[in-house]
Amino acid sequence: MFVRLFTLVGCCLCIWILGTPACLTAQESLFSLEGLIVTASPTAQKAEDVSANVTVLDGAKLRADGITNVADALRSEAGIHIVRNGSFGAVTSVFMRGGESDHVLVLLDDMQINQPGGAFDLAELDLAQVERIEIVRGPGSALHGSDAVSGVIHVITRAGSSSTTSHVSTRIGSYGRRDFTAKIGGGSERAAYSISASRTSTDGIFTKNNQHVNTTVSGSARLVTSDKTRADLSVRLGDRRYHFPTDGSGQMMDANSFTYTDRNAASLRVERSVSEALNFEALIGLTSTNGGLDDAPDNAADTLGFFGFTSLNHFRRSSVNLRAHLQVDEMVVTGGWEIEHEHQRSFTESSSQFGTSSDQSDNDRLNQAYYAHATSRHQNIVLNGGARLEHNERFGTFATWQIGATWTPFKSKYTRLRGSAGRALKTPTFFENFATGFARGNPHLEPESSISWEFGIDRTFFGGIGEIGLTWFDQSFEDLIQFTFTRPTPMDPNYFNLAAASSRGLELQLDTQWRKLSASATWTWLETEVTDSGFEEGPGATFIRGEALLRRPNHKANLHVAVNLNNHLDVYADLGVTGARSDRNFSSFPAAAVTLPSFGLVSIGGRWEVFPSAQNSSPLVFDLRLENALDVEFQEIFGFQAPGRALQVGLSLNFGGGEKKAP
Repeated sequence: MFVRLFTLVGCCLCIWILGTPACLTAQESLFSLEGLIVTASPTAQKAEDVSANVTVLDGAKLRADGITNVADALRSEAGIHIVRNGSFGAVTSVFMRGGESDHVLVLLDDMQINQPGGAFDLAELDLAQVERIEIVRGPGSALHGSDAVSGVIHVITRAGSSSTTSHVSTRIGSYGRRDFTAKIGGGSERAAYSISASRTSTDGIFTKNNQHVNTTVSGSARLVTSDKTRADLSVRLGDRRYHFPTDGSGQMMDANSFTYTDRNAASLRVERSVSEALNFEALIGLTSTNGGLDDAPDNAADTLGFFGFTSLNHFRRSSVNLRAHLQVDEMVVTGGWEIEHEHQRSFTESSSQFGTSSDQSDNDRLNQAYYAHATSRHQNIVLNGGARLEHNERFGTFATWQIGATWTPFKSKYTRLRGSAGRALKTPTFFENFATGFARGNPHLEPESSISWEFGIDRTFFGGIGEIGLTWFDQSFEDLIQFTFTRPTPMDPNYFNLAAASSRGLELQLDTQWRKLSASATWTWLETEVTDSGFEEGPGATFIRGEALLRRPNHKANLHVAVNLNNHLDVYADLGVTGARSDRNFSSFPAAAVTLPSFGLVSIGGRWEVFPSAQNSSPLVFDLRLENALDVEFQEIFGFQAPGRALQVGLSLNFGGGEKKAP
């Protein structure tokens, strides 16, 4: 019922907005986002006006460096730590500024694609259709709602804006890697489209049952019916299967277990300016996920203990977001209303020598939000602030806020000071709220919350050939949801709002380009501490008062150097160093505390445009990338070995012009 209601409302809005006659002159550029940030505020801002620490990654440059998925694109960024559960395709989580892995909101063309409660597996996102990735660190709930506790990762896809172009590429490599991508796009200033299909497959790092296949079809389109009316459509269909022979502690023991995920996502954005001062915007989004785990008996003799398990989870998120923007002189004020419906349906079946047991659930929840945001410029100072009031039918009403400012002292174009602060929230998962069977959910849980602030300085040096940024941040996390095996009474739930933690740190970013040499470096110092351990106690507990949070390194550094040897040959090298981190050995009970040692990885590669042209593109491109060139042995999660040295060789054919190389 809610899906049909949202669809009807969306269609009516689109017909009304697109049908209104134009009344303003054409924009300077209908499609370009060059120099603008669209994630940190309701309207696009100049990068130098954003008070949070923001990074923009160019999709074409990432692909030119042989990077094919979003997780690997994020690994070198300050304040971000990526953790993969072993081989290619395993569950991949992102920790930002010391927060939990479900404290980062992931957007795809402005649409939230996290599962309800914040979880998201980055292993399913490839780069084939990506134009850019915006990383906004710090709290974002005042604008985006739940899950934007430590930051927002916004994946923006691309619609063509010129004559028709097409692209076909293939890649082979170590561990049985086989990739294929095909894209076509084109258009004009009034209408544009882009469609891509990609498939990535590997045999994995283990000798059995470790295959991974990820297939994605995505497309985007833009239509400008008049000078001030625009509609953007984004669709993504994904199918993924990952085979794993390991148990929860990393021991090889299963010959046929696998997980699978089918994700469909679609969003429609319509913008309409009715005067020089007033603009309306509507965003309709729908995302659904079907996934689970299949672990059938290994053979006819597998009849002892727990020998079979099957699960199926279906999640659906439907939303309508309406905004109005009013501009008065140097101030922009936005007011908005959002309604979101979340639905979850699950089924599990376990087979053992004691018989077969099963469990199922079907739950939903409705959330409404009202929010306001304002940005104002006063000479060399830009101020911004916003607030949001969430009303969820399960946990009631919750308020979040955000304020920030940037200052260019004495109108200097070389130095910029910035600062921001805010409060954010993360709603419980459906399992934490409604679980039955072995674990009992708690329908009375409160959202997890955080208060954080940051201060930064950006400085351009040597006449503009380089820029350095330094950011200090401080966060506190409250009401963290915790699981306990021992219920206070037999009828009590297993989940409570008990734990608390803090994180603080320093982020350093450096970028420079001199003639044909470019380099970038990042360094993060992070300190986390459990301030309330809740139920847990003992050395094997997840939360131990006074100790660091698990799997967050104190130090992390990355260096990227690239050289353009001539007009058609580029070579590069990457160095990444990750410091020691605390973890747990779950092969025993209670789990034993362990320390994962620090490690350093070197990757090298190159890109050769075989037939360069004056348009900075080539119909034939050959590229090579050697990851973990020194074949270092390391683990991102205790017990799960990471891949060793891996060589990838790629070939691309471009028709009608290729991707323009990013500087």
